Amino acid sequence: MKIIAFVGLPLSGKTTASKIAEEMGIPVVVMGDVVREEVRRRGLELTDENAGRVASELREKEGMDAIAKRCVPLIREKLGEKGIVVVDGIRGIAEVERFREEFGDDFVLINVEAPIEVRFERALRRKRDDDVKTLEDLRRRDERELSWNMGEAIRLADITIENVGDIEEFREKVREIIRHFVPRVEVEVETDVHPTEDVEKVKKTVLNLFPDASIEVEESKLLARTTNLSRFRELLRMQRILDTARSEMISGRRGKSVVVYLNKQTAYVSRINFADEDAILSPLKVTFRLYDVDFERFLDYLTPETRDGRPVKEVDRL
Repeated sequence: MKIIAFVGLPLSGKTTASKIAEEMGIPVVVMGDVVREEVRRRGLELTDENAGRVASELREKEGMDAIAKRCVPLIREKLGEKGIVVVDGIRGIAEVERFREEFGDDFVLINVEAPIEVRFERALRRKRDDDVKTLEDLRRRDERELSWNMGEAIRLADITIENVGDIEEFREKVREIIRHFVPRVEVEVETDVHPTEDVEKVKKTVLNLFPDASIEVEESKLLARTTNLSRFRELLRMQRILDTARSEMISGRRGKSVVVYLNKQTAYVSRINFADEDAILSPLKVTFRLYDVDFERFLDYLTPETRDGRPVKEVDRL
């Protein structure tokens, strides 16, 4: 999974970047919508002044990460659609820290940058009710958002995009970056860790099949995630079990996911043996979530049909 968040001063182009992601079929969570909804809930007129006051009150009462906390369940809900979500509207370092605490290395922060004069021209063009009306208004809004430690969040951005030229140039920059992060397939591995088992050995079992997996263990449950299938694909070929594996993949299809169960003991020595769901000591439950690839291509990449033990139609990449 991947969570991409855009940060930047008002009117820098964060919303445009989010709309580009939306055009690419990627779910978007707009942090400002959380504030605007709260403004409406309180029966207030939707103006920049009211939105700013409500945002400040939420942060004072619930902490500087108040809006980020309200967005987390929305992000988790949308992740199931494509394994990637774009977040529009980071305002401060506390929000970055909240998202990094929730999502770890799967969280990527992108700064969108533009001079104040360019940003003010955009405000005049788009004529939104809660937009600034003068350059001085925009300076005050910058100061307000910088007071929430937005400057520190901007400095910690993983990537910076300059938005000073042609709109198509900016759109292509955004598209190129987002394409880099869109997963085609995400693998999720789950298993119970029994009292008689060594946690480190169970982790090694998973890493033997998926070396790049990120692993969490909580309350005797192990959960691992990765988007790299190369080692698993290689082992299927080394063991010459492509036909068996293809049959298991077809049987395990669940809509846009494929679920198979693997023997934990043999996986510890880097061998793939398919198992029943209720196998002794609990198997590894491996879920392949297909986002930007169809099932047939996934099959032909991972487990192509064979003749005399050799793949008939090999697909080199997803």
